[in-house]
Amino acid sequence: MKKVILFLALAGMAVLQSCTKEEYYVQDDSYDSDTISEVWEYTNVDFYYGNDFSVLLNFPHQTYTSDMILMYHLYDVVNGNDIWRLLPQTYYLNGGGELDYNFDFTTYDANVFLGANFDLNTLDSSWSQNQIFRVVVIPGYFSNKMATPKESVDFTDYEAVLKYYDIDDSKVTKIKL
Repeated sequence: MKKVILFLALAGMAVLQSCTKEEYYVQDDSYDSDTISEVWEYTNVDFYYGNDFSVLLNFPHQTYTSDMILMYHLYDVVNGNDIWRLLPQTYYLNGGGELDYNFDFTTYDANVFLGANFDLNTLDSSWSQNQIFRVVVIPGYFSNKMATPKESVDFTDYEAVLKYYDIDDSKVTKIKL
């Protein structure tokens, strides 16, 4: 009896080992299984004494800690073309004044703040009222593209960033403060 059970056990193991499951994965380059790059535009951003020349920009949704966050300030519009400058940014004003736009961020929001080598209460309102900022969120997966030495992007050039990360500028989420 022991020999029959032993034989059945060995036969069962041999049969079960021959069972394999083959899986085929079809790579579809048109499907993005990762999050996509996004741009959020914040308008009517006002800096003043009451908010300590600092404004909190809440994100429409939480980002990941691996995401790269880029912040751009609308510096000017020339012939209908927006001129964006990457933060932190220092502007040198007439009379020797230096005005700094800077930011820090979490996965939920970004804090944009002004600094200067003069009293910010004397700052012309063209620098502090109705400002426009764009937040570009680049998922960590895409930001690893920077690791390839032969490929690089100039982050100070907003248009180059859009092109490099294949971001559709017409799909910017606009947020009015």
